[in-house]
Amino acid sequence: MIDMLFGQPEQEMEFMPIVPLGEDELNEDEKGSLPDEIPVIALRNTVLFPNVVLPITVAREKSVQAIADAQKSGKWIGVVAQKDGNNDDPDTEDVFRVGTLAKVIKHIKMPDGNITVFIMGRMRFEIESFVQSDPYFTARIRYLEDHFPANDPTFEALMSSIKDHSERIAQLGTNIPNETSMILKNIEHRSFLMHFVASNINAKLADKQEMLEENDIRRRAEKLFTLLQGELQMAELKNEITNKTRGEIDKQQREYFLQQQLKSIKEELGGDPNERELRDLQKRAEEVKLTEAARELFNKNIQKLERMHPSTPDYSVIYNHLDLILDLPWGTYTEDKYDLKRAQKVLDDDHYGMDKIKDRILEYLAVLKLKGDLKSPILCFVGPPGIGKTSLGKSIANAINRKYVRLSLGGLHDESELRGHRKTYIGAMPGRVIQSLRKVKSANPVFILDEIDKIGKDFRGDPSSALLEILDPEQNNTFYDNYLELEFDLSRVLFIATANNLSDIQPALRDRLEIIQLTGYSTEEKIEIAKRHLIPKQKELHGLPRLPLRFPDKVLTKIVQEYTRESGVRELDRLMAAFMRSTARQVAMEEKVAPQVSADQIEKVLGKPKFNNEIYTKGHPAGVAVGLAWTYVGGDILFIESSLSKGKGGFTLTGNLGNVMKESASTAHSYLRAHADRLNIPSEKFEENNVHIHVPEGAVPKDGPSAGVTMLTALASVFTGRRVRPYLAMTGEITLRGQVLPVGGIKEKVLAAKRAGIKDIILCRQNEKDVEEINKDYIKGVKFHYVSEMDEVLDFALMKK
Repeated sequence: MIDMLFGQPEQEMEFMPIVPLGEDELNEDEKGSLPDEIPVIALRNTVLFPNVVLPITVAREKSVQAIADAQKSGKWIGVVAQKDGNNDDPDTEDVFRVGTLAKVIKHIKMPDGNITVFIMGRMRFEIESFVQSDPYFTARIRYLEDHFPANDPTFEALMSSIKDHSERIAQLGTNIPNETSMILKNIEHRSFLMHFVASNINAKLADKQEMLEENDIRRRAEKLFTLLQGELQMAELKNEITNKTRGEIDKQQREYFLQQQLKSIKEELGGDPNERELRDLQKRAEEVKLTEAARELFNKNIQKLERMHPSTPDYSVIYNHLDLILDLPWGTYTEDKYDLKRAQKVLDDDHYGMDKIKDRILEYLAVLKLKGDLKSPILCFVGPPGIGKTSLGKSIANAINRKYVRLSLGGLHDESELRGHRKTYIGAMPGRVIQSLRKVKSANPVFILDEIDKIGKDFRGDPSSALLEILDPEQNNTFYDNYLELEFDLSRVLFIATANNLSDIQPALRDRLEIIQLTGYSTEEKIEIAKRHLIPKQKELHGLPRLPLRFPDKVLTKIVQEYTRESGVRELDRLMAAFMRSTARQVAMEEKVAPQVSADQIEKVLGKPKFNNEIYTKGHPAGVAVGLAWTYVGGDILFIESSLSKGKGGFTLTGNLGNVMKESASTAHSYLRAHADRLNIPSEKFEENNVHIHVPEGAVPKDGPSAGVTMLTALASVFTGRRVRPYLAMTGEITLRGQVLPVGGIKEKVLAAKRAGIKDIILCRQNEKDVEEINKDYIKGVKFHYVSEMDEVLDFALMKK
């Protein structure tokens, strides 16, 4: 009849308490005829109270047999609660000792094979001992009597409160039949009222068992009242939450109906263009793979726009923000082409040389092909200008079938250019990184960060610190743009930075970059680049694609050596453009154009040669030595001039020298004075003469330790009067002990010497490995002399008198 009275029990039970069938308490004669030894069954998760009818589904074999035997012998059976409801096969120690004697009222066999039995509790008992445990429990029991208080008004008030609380809980219940309150009012017997309420209350098994074991009716009622108070508080709280939720739902429904009415009115008036815009945004959002955070922010802002009048300033701000979110390539990637042979061909066709970079890109593609997923490396190409660092990035993008983005960082001074401005500012925009991804519609492009060494740093900001997040593979998967206000994944973007000078890059930023050093081109490489790329490009640009025009190697060599002094090919490209303009004028004027370019034509168009190697190769007076220098535009030739004049041992340095270079000159002078006897230099010569060292091109700042051997050679030459061998250049750092130490930039320096016509080069022995990396064809005719001590340098460099 009653499915549930005071709420669901904590666990699903195999029974439900119902109203008794009108039976009264047992009289003394009936109690005397009750058996002392009865079969016992254990119930899960409930306690049977006297005079309460309970239907139970019996599944255990022991319980089925116990009930069957009980029906044969008077229908009496003992019911106890088991301590652990999860125990499928309880022993005598797993059940409580106090239970209820029950009478089997009805026995029904169900279609699934289980048996449903209606039992009615009659009297409490305590198990004195178990007689048997197989095939079912049989126990010797002692019956327990209830002790009622005599004419106690307090007890009557307590019972009245129990009834009131029970009715109140029944009224607050959502799944309670309407007849429940009437049933409670009609129960007159005090013990049955307690047992009926206790059976239906949502209390713990231990609390119900404690009530069953209590002989004193008053204390039993007090425990029940305590449980009812807690249950009533819980029911009132649930009811309050339900009413509050229902009120909020009613308010939302009211607002929804008003909005629908307003929408119908607008449609009757011809429709709202702003609503069409919002519908378009929502339709676009369904087709974009937004992240969960982006989807939540989008929905939130759409709701704001729906409530906002289009003329308000914030409307356009929020609309533009949503438009940006939908334009970004969330989870949109171009498919990489893992054809390594094709990638190699594309890179070779676009750029001559640069084997180190090409190998690194092919290694990256090989790992992607085998593994399928790899965090993109953060590469940094460092080298002189004009050698193709930036254009190589575009070639890499073509080779692996990715989109190409270029961001010039030169002179950038505001970190908001990278991270964006907050939407609250007038004219706020997303950062250049997010803007670029929005433009290319791909989340894995090749992203060139050009001239990263020339990024600004002053009172206006430090963008290089913002790059720390962008260029860190461990952080850039959650890159945060101030305008976007969302995290965006940059981990699959292939960032490639370019720089001319590594020392100008912030150390923390440099640590995140995989540095690949690029050196300048040799004359032979420039000739090949001119043939493959520069000449065809300039012919196309000047309208001469089909004109048969051939440049012999000798003519290209003349242009490279006598008209350019650079590591890259930009000046060479400009010279080719100048020649093509002259040729285009001849074609336009219908003059005859020679199919093969000669040296005379070059001089006629480009003028007399700008550079002459004779200055480096002819003999010089004593005190002049030729050194090799590295600059950010490549290698260069450096003269060191020294002279003596009567005086008191003064030492002068000129030529716009840095501190390190001045220290190298002082070291060379000190070493020479300390070892003057080895070179047969009278010691008084140092006291009677002033020494002056000058490095030409005084307008150009110079610094570094690599001119140490050159300065010592020039000083030794002027003090001994022995001239330095012609066609000789040198580079290396020296110590006070006369040791020669290795220096950097060897390839640039060697190629500069080769361009200048130098035939002998003195290097530190430890720099031999750097020379071996240079293509032997590019340094033909140059002889290298490796030394460890300064004496070896002077023995070779100084000629006999």
